[in-house]
Amino acid sequence: MNGIFVYSEDIAVTKQLLNIGRSLADVLQVNVTALALNETETDTAGLIACGAEKVIALSGSNPWVESYAESIAECIAKENPLLVLIGGTMRGKDVAARIAAWHSHGLVNSAMSIEVVERKLETKRMLYGGLAVCKEELSEGCIVTIDPRTYEEAAADPLRNGDVVACTAQSNDAVLVGGVCPIVRERADLANAEKIICVGRGLSSQSDMKLVEDLAEKIGAEIGCSRSIAEDYHWLPTESYIGLSGQKVKPQLYLSIGISGQVQHIVGARDARVIVAIDKNEKAPIFSAADYGIVGDLYEIVPKLIEKLGK
Repeated sequence: MNGIFVYSEDIAVTKQLLNIGRSLADVLQVNVTALALNETETDTAGLIACGAEKVIALSGSNPWVESYAESIAECIAKENPLLVLIGGTMRGKDVAARIAAWHSHGLVNSAMSIEVVERKLETKRMLYGGLAVCKEELSEGCIVTIDPRTYEEAAADPLRNGDVVACTAQSNDAVLVGGVCPIVRERADLANAEKIICVGRGLSSQSDMKLVEDLAEKIGAEIGCSRSIAEDYHWLPTESYIGLSGQKVKPQLYLSIGISGQVQHIVGARDARVIVAIDKNEKAPIFSAADYGIVGDLYEIVPKLIEKLGK
């Protein structure tokens, strides 16, 4: 087995994979190979700067990355890696499943961590909506998908050297995409927000959203919500819902207001750098996940926060 192989159709996610891939390779004393699909010379150089010893630059005319799954699988077969890391986007998971099937290798989806334990690779991932953590020991050649923003991008070293191997990819044109309808978002993309205020059923009426909006304006935050606010009350669009079947976010600050904090919600917010919770129920589960908690009536606390921040 020859090192670690990383791939994502999103160059930023590839650099995130290089962060953990480089760390694992240093422990195992192996090399890292990155695959870039239809990327520029600047992008391939950036992957080397972020830790890849070799970059395989695939190029093809088909605009759909899924059509290159077989070519990517062939590249992996030639490299014969110990581990394959693939960005856990919707398209990345599609490609990962195809590659795993072709190679008859194991596949771990949405690993939240991966480490070397006694010279063996071990992953952890959430099960049952966050009620349990599954720990798995990987076989050689196993494929692991890691969701975007699980790791920060690897620090770039412009003095790092590496090889770039150019290849022409053969695409599978059996399936054609007739058209693409982009998602029209009513609000900012929460996945990239640095600060988020999330509201739940602690709010009495939709008109009280003005209070939350005023606080969000003071701290420069985007607004998210629990599932019931989006799907039952329709106070906010569905893309604002944070939780197991909604958005999974990783902001620097996550301020929860009037949310009890059931596990299905916490799964979507658990990776926030700092979690602050406001709820009148001192036994609310949200306080177990929070770094800071304020027990009290949000209608008393939020106006005071706005007043203090205004000064």
